[in-house]
Amino acid sequence: MTMEKEIIIVDDCSIDGTRTCLNAYTNDAQVKVVIHEQNLGKGAALRTGFACATGDIVLIQDADLEYDPVDYSKLLKPILDGKAEVVFGSRFVSGESHRVLYFWHSVGNRFLTLLSNMFTNLNLTDMEVCYKVFRREILHQIVLREDRFGFEPEFTAKVAQLGCPIYEVGISYYGRTYEEGKKIGWKDGLRAIYVIVKYGLFLRGVDINKIRGSESYQNSE
Repeated sequence: MTMEKEIIIVDDCSIDGTRTCLNAYTNDAQVKVVIHEQNLGKGAALRTGFACATGDIVLIQDADLEYDPVDYSKLLKPILDGKAEVVFGSRFVSGESHRVLYFWHSVGNRFLTLLSNMFTNLNLTDMEVCYKVFRREILHQIVLREDRFGFEPEFTAKVAQLGCPIYEVGISYYGRTYEEGKKIGWKDGLRAIYVIVKYGLFLRGVDINKIRGSESYQNSE
């Protein structure tokens, strides 16, 4: 797929030598590197990246490459075809290859997705997935506040409230073990439950026109 693109890399105060590697992109016009001088969390890093985005479509990619960029074309297709404004990847509906890892992680992911669906009335199979693709205008219609992995259920709840067309696409997945550096843990799962309930209850009965365009992701706290 040939299309004009920009790559925004947010270094959230990494200590593994990533910052040194990023020096290679100093003169690359397609790549914008932003540095956090302290670790703020995934949600905060994404807000920083969103504020720098100028393209028509935003695609989220975790830097550890558990998710394969080969799937980009599949993820973008529903938006480019004019069918969707938001696309979720799914590790659970795909015929692609998957690394076999933790049973309880799978159970936890499915439980959180089910709970999220109960509040949003969506029928997603993988709410916690990294791959979320959307038209950039979506960011001007919602306010994102979660600093860590709570971004996933918060984003899901708020785009569901918009009522925009949402698609789901099967993807491949090569998960990491904790020995290989995986960070998410049970505390993040508890936070996700809190976030699902918090935004699920808060957004119910709210006139969406009162929050569309009234604030932007740039003035989120």
